[in-house]
Amino acid sequence: MDDWRNGGFGLYVHWPFCQAKCPYCDFNSHVVSHIDQRKWADAYVRELDRNAEALEGRVLNSIFFGGGTPSLMHPDTVAAVIDKARQIWSFANDIEISLEANPGSVEAGRFAGYRDGGVNRVSMGVQALNDEDLRKLGRIHSAAEAKSAFDTARSVFDRVSFDLIYARQGQTLANWQSELNEALSMAIDHLSLYQLTIEDGTAFGDRYARGKLRNLPTDDTAADMYQATQDICAAHEMFGYEISNHAAAGAESRHNLIYWRYGDYLGIGPGAHGRITLDGTRYATECHRAPGAWLQAVESGSGVSHREALLREDTGVECLMMGLRLAEGIDMSRYSRLTGQELPAVRLQTLADMGMVTISNDRLAATDQGRAVLNAVLRELLVD
Repeated sequence: MDDWRNGGFGLYVHWPFCQAKCPYCDFNSHVVSHIDQRKWADAYVRELDRNAEALEGRVLNSIFFGGGTPSLMHPDTVAAVIDKARQIWSFANDIEISLEANPGSVEAGRFAGYRDGGVNRVSMGVQALNDEDLRKLGRIHSAAEAKSAFDTARSVFDRVSFDLIYARQGQTLANWQSELNEALSMAIDHLSLYQLTIEDGTAFGDRYARGKLRNLPTDDTAADMYQATQDICAAHEMFGYEISNHAAAGAESRHNLIYWRYGDYLGIGPGAHGRITLDGTRYATECHRAPGAWLQAVESGSGVSHREALLREDTGVECLMMGLRLAEGIDMSRYSRLTGQELPAVRLQTLADMGMVTISNDRLAATDQGRAVLNAVLRELLVD
């Protein structure tokens, strides 16, 4: 059996355009004055057609429109991608088709168009629930607009998630606890809760390097915020099934579970990454990042700029790194099949004695304590 079947098969579609570039964002996003929606729809469809024969016979478990700001896509563009995917693959009975949206680009009519085109889940980039912090984050919507957009989405879709960022400038533990409780009161069944990270090459990264990004919480305060997040969400029965993601039972993101369970996913669009298994070999793929370069490459034959066959040890490392983010952990026998070797027993026992991992029925899982310092746990397991 191909190993990827343990995680499933998904399609990721990258839409590279935004209304404005957020200062903390290192995603492949661009601000432009005009978008030829028909041209982009045709390019996505062409890329799907190009992959159809190699991936023939698969069942598609999820489609995810990410970005950028996919809620700037015309509903017809979204529908064209979904229709072509349906022509190529059988859809799982419970297929999840998600689209990311920013509150400033939410319109009820457009959302109804997405629903009619096949979208059944929306993930909203709210990021904060007060205007001052939204301004600091460079967001172009207000807290009132975010809440109104959420209500609009809930009126159209059964499944709606939204993102919040914590450990923001000037934020205290009490501030975050209050904001998180407010978010959990909003008839929500999935939350993605990310600690603010300062990335090189972003506006925040440049400010931080010059000593201009002041009043960030200390590492200890950020750690307290992480623990408070786990405790408060659990009290609302929104359990942390992954380090940054919390859901009511059954509301987990099926698409992201494909990543974390190390399934296969086809990535199309500028800068999109993929993992695809062909004839027993798993390949890492990456598309041209610049929107114009990607369009031109698609017209010439393929939007992929790099494809690399992964070594057995590479697949094992990726499986471990992704799987230990999940509360359910990984199947250690699967790791052994991927790599041809066992995880180091002495180090596993040391981590278990420290309360960082649990081992039960051949499954290895990081504890809440271990997931809070997962990079250190992984270093211990993967060091030569």
